[in-house]
Amino acid sequence: MEMLDRRHTVATQSYNRWLIPPAALAVHLCIGQAYATSVYKNSLIEHFDASQTAIGFVFSIAIVMLGLSAALFGTWVEKVGPRKAMFTAACCWASGFLVGSVGIATEQLWILYLGYGVIGGVGLGIGYISPVSTLIKWFPDRPGLATGMAIMGFGGGAMVAAPLSRQLLSYYDPAYDPSDAGSLADGHALTLLFVTLGIVYFAIMMLGVANIRVPAPGWRPDGFDPSQVKKKALVTENDVSAANAIRTPQFWLLWTVLFCNVTAGIGILEQASPMIQDFFREEGTSSVTVAAAGGFVGLLSLFNMAGRFVWSSTSDYIGRKPIYMVYLGGGIILYVALALVGSTSTAIFVLVAAIIISFYGGGFATIPAYLRDLFGVFQVGAIHGRLLTAWSAAGVAGPLIINSFLDSAGGAGSLDAGSYRPALFTMVAILGVGFVANLLVRPVAAKFHEDMSAHKSEAQAEREAVVSEEDPTGSAGNSTARLVLSWAVVSILLAYGVFQTITTALKLFS
Repeated sequence: MEMLDRRHTVATQSYNRWLIPPAALAVHLCIGQAYATSVYKNSLIEHFDASQTAIGFVFSIAIVMLGLSAALFGTWVEKVGPRKAMFTAACCWASGFLVGSVGIATEQLWILYLGYGVIGGVGLGIGYISPVSTLIKWFPDRPGLATGMAIMGFGGGAMVAAPLSRQLLSYYDPAYDPSDAGSLADGHALTLLFVTLGIVYFAIMMLGVANIRVPAPGWRPDGFDPSQVKKKALVTENDVSAANAIRTPQFWLLWTVLFCNVTAGIGILEQASPMIQDFFREEGTSSVTVAAAGGFVGLLSLFNMAGRFVWSSTSDYIGRKPIYMVYLGGGIILYVALALVGSTSTAIFVLVAAIIISFYGGGFATIPAYLRDLFGVFQVGAIHGRLLTAWSAAGVAGPLIINSFLDSAGGAGSLDAGSYRPALFTMVAILGVGFVANLLVRPVAAKFHEDMSAHKSEAQAEREAVVSEEDPTGSAGNSTARLVLSWAVVSILLAYGVFQTITTALKLFS
């Protein structure tokens, strides 16, 4: 357990920084399973003889705990280092599945709440933030690219988990047909699914734990000149503590920006399948089949993941503030287009919705780099954790806005494109608020800057640790074999998810 201490995670000068992205992806691809809970939701409803709301509460608890644990443990993550934090996240996430399996086996819903919701939710929060600040420190030359690579994994996690869960359920319950939307898995299969996912995810996350390192104080990439970064607008050379960050107007402006961007995007994600069917409904019958609607959901997942990488990487060139003008301003235009002309063509509807969701994913991936620009790298992970409370709030607000308008319009089965317009125009207004908040962002005032002289002794101790101690992994840390193996594992997972998603999405156009 001593090897989890921060002093044992300080990398030697020759450590290959390209081992860090697959370490982050190994964690985020696993915890991204949270977005795939709908796969077995109906089976849980049948097994527990419970309502949609009661089972949906499992996911809600997990997301709320994600935001709370990220905010509460953010400073601790920065203090103990990413390895101990990622190990803790792996233990909580895996334990959440195992405890949840006990709840399913005994038909005690409160145990499922405790396991997947509370314990697993803590693993979600710690696992989400623990690799991000480390990546930023390893890639000061490309922070948007770095955070995009990691958080792309969270979006891709559902693409892996959804088809994998269906295939496992069909293996454990031969009567379950994953191609039939009305087919339900039994309680035994659900129990074994949770046990399997808990074990597999723990093993994959431990790959990340083994590879993660923090750079030695003073390390920089070959050929990187920090003075070039400091000349960019809003990029500071100073540092702000997490305690001071929440006292700045910049923090709350970015909280508003993230809240608005997520509220708008999650409203579509939560309603994606019925929404495309309703938009093309005439006289009570939709021209879009259930299978095609499932393909649309898969396509959105693909754009959600791709947007996290592409848009965040683009922000390295055009800046964080301009890219959020694209997310929010472009989102306003696209939501108006969706409301007015989305029902004229399936292709138009799919294209517009897909770009909106790519902005949603891009917003998640870009926000850590935006925080780094404004507040420095000192406690950027802790600041990021506090900002994620905006996600928790948006996760409630987005679906609530959409569902409230739809309920007043008549409810499922009787809706058409016109039923969605009030909700879509409400999202336009919300994006407008976020657009204004982003325009108001300015550099952080000097009075909030941290006096880093007090932390020099700690940095010196880390330097001495690197010099006096051999890397416990030896030369393997830099070996080509280790690099290839690490990237192969995460690449295979991503390729599997993308293949399954594209195969499903083709049904939309068949």
